[in-house]
Parts: sequence; C-alpha cells; structure tokens
Amino acid sequence: MANIFSAEWMNELKDAWNNDPEVSGKLADIGFDSTITCGFKDEENPRGVFVVEKGICTRAGDWDGEAPDWDMRASMADWLKWVEKGIGMMGMGTAYATGKLKFKTGDYGAMIKDPRMAGPFVKSFNLMKQIGADELSK
Repeated sequence: MANIFSAEWMNELKDAWNNDPEVSGKLADIGFDSTITCGFKDEENPRGVFVVEKGICTRAGDWDGEAPDWDMRASMADWLKWVEKGIGMMGMGTAYATGKLKFKTGDYGAMIKDPRMAGPFVKSFNLMKQIGADELSK
C-alpha cells in the first residue's frame, strides 16, 4: 500500500477513478473539469493534486503549486478512517458540518445540492477504500 497523498497513491486513485463509470462517466456527462487538491488541515499547502478534464483524471501526483478549484482538508486520522471504512452521503454531510472535512477552496453546499455532482463526489471518496493507504510519515 502507498502512503496517503503520495504521488503513487494519487495515481492509484486516478486509475480507480477512471475505471469507475459511476464517477468518471457521470462527470464526463456534465463536462466536469477541475483541479482538485487534498491534504491536512494543519498544513498550509495541500499534499496531492488531481486534474480532471471532462470527467477523466488526466494527471495526479504531488501538489506542485497548482491553483485548485477544490481543496479538501481533514486530519490524518479522519482521512485514514474514510480510507478504511468509506463514507456515505450522510457521513459526508456530518463530516462537513462538524468541521472534520474542510474545503479551503470550492463550494461544498452548491456541489452537494447538485445530484449530478454529489453522487460521483461521494463515490470518489469510496474509491479510497478500494485502494487503501498507509499513514504518511511526517
């Protein structure tokens, strides 16, 4: 297993994303383009980047200064919990409402109200469960 948010892990997530029609296919249907970054709440910069063009992830790896459309942050413990157990729509809403999942960039409220985006978004989190992850040593 790769360390969470490492280039190797981000590319495993990219492959899982592109191979899941409920994620990449549904987002391709709406022409979804986005630069997504993720990392830890206690760090200024994100760790990983995920570039999506028309629903397909075209590039993933270490963050290198890319400006995100979406920047998601959580603690190491919460990320690893979601990797291990997955998360559903209700859990996602609770994580956001309690501050466990933060969006430094991006409008969670607008996205979660749009079923064309909300379903694939939650399913993309569950792709992490498929690939697993090791804790990142700091």
